[in-house]
Amino acid sequence: MSLNYQTRRQFVGRIGSSVMLAVVGGKNLRHEVASVPTASSGLRWPKPIGSPVLDSLRPVIEHSKDVDTNVDKIVEVAGWMAYEELPMPDMSVPYGLAKDPSKAMDFIMVANSINSAFTDFKTHVKFQVEFEGEIRSDSDAMVACLKRAMDNGVPILDGKFLASITRPQLEKIFAGNMEIPMLDEKMQAFHEVGKVLAERYDGRFYNFIKSCPPKLYANGEGLVDRLVKEFPRFNDVSEFEGHEIKFYKLAQLGFWGMYSGLLSTGAFPLDDISKMTAFADYIVPVALRLMGITSYSPVLEKAVDSYQLIPRDSTQEIEIRAHSLYATALLAEEINKIRTADQQIIIPQLDARLWTHYHTTLWPHHLTRTIMY
Repeated sequence: MSLNYQTRRQFVGRIGSSVMLAVVGGKNLRHEVASVPTASSGLRWPKPIGSPVLDSLRPVIEHSKDVDTNVDKIVEVAGWMAYEELPMPDMSVPYGLAKDPSKAMDFIMVANSINSAFTDFKTHVKFQVEFEGEIRSDSDAMVACLKRAMDNGVPILDGKFLASITRPQLEKIFAGNMEIPMLDEKMQAFHEVGKVLAERYDGRFYNFIKSCPPKLYANGEGLVDRLVKEFPRFNDVSEFEGHEIKFYKLAQLGFWGMYSGLLSTGAFPLDDISKMTAFADYIVPVALRLMGITSYSPVLEKAVDSYQLIPRDSTQEIEIRAHSLYATALLAEEINKIRTADQQIIIPQLDARLWTHYHTTLWPHHLTRTIMY
């Protein structure tokens, strides 16, 4: 690249400051962002990456009524974000579990089975727990609770145990500052996942993983292919005007966690990691909206800003998630046009950059009661 390392750092620092000034600019900026028109010179589609998730989104992007993606803004943002480092995220497997890769895989997938809804939908209080002398929040708190249970001899990684786990047992496992949100739904997810593991894979996600080729997609036999087919809990799809829209948030996130967390060990190779999209959650839409890449209709903007529930599988929720995946795919593509061949990124790296910078913002995100993200 034409900028040396020090110059890039200074350049990115100035850009970062201007972005933060925009973020704290308040309500007026939000309405300016919402009024930015989407490029109307015809729908631009990302180059195919072999992802059935990305390929399924076109009907939503073509017929959206409440969410727009501004392609010109994507090009503008890529013009400065391309000069950031954008490294592979350090998603280390927690609590030293990477020392036993098979146990690490079990732990990541068991945690991912209930990796949703950590903020109370009415009070907006986040689930927290104290573990090893630190206060953990959100998914970190859930992971800490699972490790605490393991330390206390609870066989939380055994599908046979999960298949029959009771509410009182879960209340004890997830004892924190409040009842973890959607506890009954989390129990149902454990029952469903545990039953499949017990019946087919001797109770372990590791055995499922080893029964698949080291690919996300492989003519129906890849890791994601089979996970969403054999474990309905991970089959994160929605119907939009007669089309099945695939999101696969937790399915992809679980394998991304394994890939990045075990990369140095070589214990979890993936031959087609470039087929992974961003993870359609609550935070990435906030980042894209704040940067002016996406904008909402006045009706949807009001609903999000006033913390109204957006129903699962509503057209508004589907549009928010679909545009997040579409916009991040285009942004990664634009960034790679600027970067040299040895500095190309894949979409999850961009997702990590957006999530890391924006998950602590007080800017409101859409509220949807769901176990899918």
